[in-house]
Amino acid sequence: MRRLDVYVNDTKAGLVEECIPGKDYRFTYTPEYIAGVQPPISLTLPKRREPYVSENLFPFFTNLLPEGANRKVICRELKIDERDFFGMLMATVGTDIIGAVNFKNVSDAD
Repeated sequence: MRRLDVYVNDTKAGLVEECIPGKDYRFTYTPEYIAGVQPPISLTLPKRREPYVSENLFPFFTNLLPEGANRKVICRELKIDERDFFGMLMATVGTDIIGAVNFKNVSDAD
């Protein structure tokens, strides 16, 4: 199982998990983030206690990934399969991506 902590700016918002490679994904907000005044990470993922479950990586997360020629170059350089969206998401850890949402490895998180 691969997991990433999801942050909005410097506030931990939740956990995104790949339970079965390429097939089973879950996103869960932290109780603290739900109780806070911060907005949801996406309008497609409103705050709630129950985890979101999907057969595919949630579009909100895949839309944060590079596309086209940039995706090909990044995947070739990092030796990531172009269909491994979660692997590409993991490759963004520690980089500056567009927007307020960023990721940390679970073991690196606060």
